[in-house]
Amino acid sequence: MSHMADDSIDDSAAPLIEHLAELRTRLIHSVLAFIVGMVICFTVWNPIFDFLTHPLCSAMAVRGHSDCGLILIKLQEGFFVAISISLLGGLVLSFPYISYQMWRFVAPGLYKSEKGAFLPFLVASPFMFFLGASFAFYVVTPLAFDFFLGFQQAGSVLTGETDGNAVAGIAFQGSAQEYLSLTIKFIVAFGLCFQLPVLLTLMGKAGLVSADGLGGVRKYAVVAILVLAALVTPPDVITQVILFVVVYGLYEISIFLVRRVERKREAQLRAEGYYDDEMEAELDDPLADESGEEGKP
Repeated sequence: MSHMADDSIDDSAAPLIEHLAELRTRLIHSVLAFIVGMVICFTVWNPIFDFLTHPLCSAMAVRGHSDCGLILIKLQEGFFVAISISLLGGLVLSFPYISYQMWRFVAPGLYKSEKGAFLPFLVASPFMFFLGASFAFYVVTPLAFDFFLGFQQAGSVLTGETDGNAVAGIAFQGSAQEYLSLTIKFIVAFGLCFQLPVLLTLMGKAGLVSADGLGGVRKYAVVAILVLAALVTPPDVITQVILFVVVYGLYEISIFLVRRVERKREAQLRAEGYYDDEMEAELDDPLADESGEEGKP
C-alpha cells in the first residue's frame, strides 16, 4: 500500500520539478535580458537624460529661460541618476523579451483556443503602457512643469538691478535626481493606468466581472479614480483633472469591451446549443411562471 503511495507521489512530483526547472530557465533569461538592457542604457544615459529633460527645457524656453540646466545637490547624485535611468531603460528594452518568456512558460499549459485568446492581451499590454507613457511625457508633463514654473519670481537678488526696493527672487534650480524621480513617476503612473482596459477585459473574459456590474459601480469608480489621481500626481489641479478624465474614459471603454466579450461568449454558446432563449426569459423574469400558475383555474 505504501509502495503505491510512493509511486503516486513520485509521478506527481516529476511534473512539478519540470515546471520549476522551466520557470527557473525563463527567469534566468529574463534577468539576463534586463541586465543587458541596463548595461546598454548605462553607456548612453546622458542622451536619455537629455531626452527626459525635453519637457522641462520646452516649458522654460516658453518663459524666456535659455538655460534649463539641473544641479547635483549631493556628491553621489549624478551616479544615482545614471543608475535610475539604466534601471528604467533596461526594463523598457527588455520588456518585450520578458513578455515572450512569460508567454513561453504559460502557453504549453493552455489549450489552442486559449492561446489565441490570451495572445492579444499580451500584445495590448505593452502597447497600452507605451501609449500611456507617451501621453504623460508629451502632454501631461509639459503642462505640469509650466504650472510649477509659474511660481518663480523675478527680483533684484537675482538680477542685481535695484531701484531701492530689494525684492527676493524665486528661481528654479532643480535637483537632477528629484526631476528624474518626478518624470518617471508621471510616466509609470500613466502607463499603469492605461492598463485598465486590458485588465478589466481579461477579467471579463474570465467571468470575474460583467459589463452590468462595472456599470452599476460607476459612482464608486469615480471616487476611486479621484483618489488615485490625487495620490499618483503632484498637488496641481491640471494633472489631476487630466488623469481623472483619461482614466474615467478608459473605464467606460472597458465597460464597452467587456460587453463585447459577453456578446461573443453568448453567440458562441448559442451556436453550440448551450444557450436557451426560454431559459433566459425565465431567469430574467422568475415571477412569470408563478403569476401564470395563479391565473389558471
